[in-house]
Amino acid sequence: MTAHRILVAPSILAADFGHLAKEVGSVIAAGADWLHLDIMDGQFVDNISFGPGIVQLIRGLTTLPLDVHLMIERADHYVPRFLEAGANSITVHVEAEAKHDVAATLRLIREGGGRAGLTLNPATPFATVEPHLPNVDLLLIMTVHPGFGGQSFRPEMMEKVQRAGQLRDSLGLEYEIEVDGGINVETARLSIENGANVLVAGTSIFKHADYAEAIRSLRDG
Repeated sequence: MTAHRILVAPSILAADFGHLAKEVGSVIAAGADWLHLDIMDGQFVDNISFGPGIVQLIRGLTTLPLDVHLMIERADHYVPRFLEAGANSITVHVEAEAKHDVAATLRLIREGGGRAGLTLNPATPFATVEPHLPNVDLLLIMTVHPGFGGQSFRPEMMEKVQRAGQLRDSLGLEYEIEVDGGINVETARLSIENGANVLVAGTSIFKHADYAEAIRSLRDG
């Protein structure tokens, strides 16, 4: 069990964009801790979502932390735009296909006043993120392959969650451990048991009849 406070970050990608302001207000009232915003460019992942304009719109609706996940190429080029739009934390990918200098991008985020996050796809060895751990505030373990919602949770990713916690303790670091993909009551409990403390959930919140009950159930495990 993690000693960090359990946080629930509804994934706005699963919201009804025809009533986006209402949806944002509803999950805030329901007890969301953060809002998670997935940015996809159709290149790094095979889907397109939205850009800084939507982040800025949501920033105008809430003071909650905005947790922006850049599933894009050239994250370094776009980081300043998302910080200006109101992102509190920006998570970038470690894979070479993301086409950026990971260490330099993490520095850019922090120098711009944001919290620096790093993530890896399910097929990417955990060792690729290890050199960067002293320079991150957030480590996101993808529990599905990124790019599309509604996928099934991959329980074998819990080995990475455990390793993230072990290294955080042994190195005396403070980063939060986040999971994203197929998070529901059962997989949230499993993730928390293995050391995660930030739960990104889309369909299990926005398809639930009662957002407050959905968030409470995730947090309580």
